[in-house]
Amino acid sequence: MSVKAFLYLFSSIIVIWSIDSVNISYIFKKNKMAQAKIFYFLLAISMIQLLTMFLYDLFEATKFV
Repeated sequence: MSVKAFLYLFSSIIVIWSIDSVNISYIFKKNKMAQAKIFYFLLAISMIQLLTMFLYDLFEATKFV
C-alpha cells in the first residue's frame, strides 16, 4: 500500500470520527435533511483531502517518505 493511500485511510477515520462529535443540526432548516447530509459529505471529503495533503507534504518536507 502506498503512503498516500495509507494517509487517506488514516485521515478518513480521523475526520469521520471528529465530524461525528459536532452537532450542527440546528443550523439547517427543518425538512432539509438531504441538503444536510450532502453538506456533511462534502465537508468530510474536503477535510480528508486537506488533512492528507498536509500530512503528505509534511512528511515529504521532512524526508520521512
